[in-house]
Amino acid sequence: MSLPLYLIGARGCGKTTVGQALAKASGYAFSDTDRHLQQTTQRSVADIVSAEGWEGFRQRESLSLQAVTAPATVIATGGGMVLAAENRKFMREHGRVIYLKAEARVLAARLQAYPEQDQRPTLTGRPIADEMVEVLAERDALYQQTAHYVINAMQRPEKVVEDIIAMLALARAS
Repeated sequence: MSLPLYLIGARGCGKTTVGQALAKASGYAFSDTDRHLQQTTQRSVADIVSAEGWEGFRQRESLSLQAVTAPATVIATGGGMVLAAENRKFMREHGRVIYLKAEARVLAARLQAYPEQDQRPTLTGRPIADEMVEVLAERDALYQQTAHYVINAMQRPEKVVEDIIAMLALARAS
């Protein structure tokens, strides 16, 4: 049985893009916790947060993580998935966790180039460059603690996928 692969990291690190390419390259299924949540609730992340607050959203996010977990699946998680200790534990125990690490300036540039304002509300109400510095300062230790592997996500998505496949092959060989 092939364990699920969880992709974690901040918004803009490429979890969905890399996840889809990794799933295709490895013959795995692909799932995205935010997309699953939106499909099951018929609401955007922004709408859920507006109606239920961040706490309500985070509870739904945890349920979504459990719902999409399956063998031979690449799972793109929401950037804040690691905030809940139960999610960190769940991912580490049920699969392999890969942290797609990128610098705040790179994340901010990607988010400014491809805005999805209706999908993901600002966490701080501040400009995206400032927000990314703040979010990474708050979450980097959680990403590091949760991850089995850390991958440089400041490269082309194809290179990130190659690095993940090589790292997983090396881990299997040892």
